[in-house]
Amino acid sequence: MAVDMNPPAEASDFLARSGWGDAAIQPLAGDASFRRYFRVVAPGRSAVLMDAPPPQEDPRPFIAIAEWLSLRGFAAPQILARDLDHGLVLLQDFGDARMRETVDAAPESELRLYEAAVDLLVRLAEHEAAPVRPYDRQEYQREAGLFTEWYCPAVGLTVDGTSYRAAWDAVLDRLPATPAVTVLRDYHAENIMLIGGQAETLGLLDFQDALAGHPAYDLVSLLQDARRDVPAELEAAVLGRYSRRTGAGDDFLNAYHVLGAQRNAKIIGIFTRLWKRDSKPRYAALCPRVWRYLERDLAHPALVPVKTWFDANIPADRRGDPLILANG
Repeated sequence: MAVDMNPPAEASDFLARSGWGDAAIQPLAGDASFRRYFRVVAPGRSAVLMDAPPPQEDPRPFIAIAEWLSLRGFAAPQILARDLDHGLVLLQDFGDARMRETVDAAPESELRLYEAAVDLLVRLAEHEAAPVRPYDRQEYQREAGLFTEWYCPAVGLTVDGTSYRAAWDAVLDRLPATPAVTVLRDYHAENIMLIGGQAETLGLLDFQDALAGHPAYDLVSLLQDARRDVPAELEAAVLGRYSRRTGAGDDFLNAYHVLGAQRNAKIIGIFTRLWKRDSKPRYAALCPRVWRYLERDLAHPALVPVKTWFDANIPADRRGDPLILANG
């Protein structure tokens, strides 16, 4: 189902009240949620209009984290105007230079840009976590459960959810403790902007779901990217850079693979739900890549209980694009 990219009815009045009455509204992007984005163009200036329609969306968490990040020297969009009753927010325009397209067009820039992205996470970990909910055991289990809730029935598998949860409990029991940091939760090449086309200033997007959790999680988001292939050798090189800069050791690497498996199981469930419930089949086609990352994580010794469950319950020929498997 195509995303309706007609501006919301309230947009013109909102822009007029905000000093942008002379601006043209151009479609920019929709995403996996109900949020939509438009570029607002006036003579000599531009901005981005976020449409986060209530009751499905609430822009307040985005605004709060944007302001928290900005106060600490990170490049989050400046909030130019807001109408919370209608879910409209006018944002600073970071331009069109996304990390994803830049790397795809210039592969020689890949290592440099990923190093810059991991250096930002090093700096983020130096700050006390934002005042947000903790990324705790209950949340890990809820997210991992999306796999058995959506993917398994979609591909014709009936599995034991109790033993699945028990396997995750066994793994999460050994997740090394560490001081919580602000976890942006969707930190990847399509949500990182190169402001002015340069790697020196990375602009952050899509952080409204931030939680206080383990610093390894955003590394997983970056290096096990559901939307583009990240070579294993690049993943290892950037992990090594993070370890050298922070002193992270084997416990951190264990946590990286545990959270990698948890995140990838969650994403497979979410992408299946986007196809089945929300009529967005393009997300199902991303699942084979996520399966490759998941199997890479499951091979790590810290994941033995979860790997054992997957080997017993999910045959190799049931691991892939759920839309194709359901219709095959």
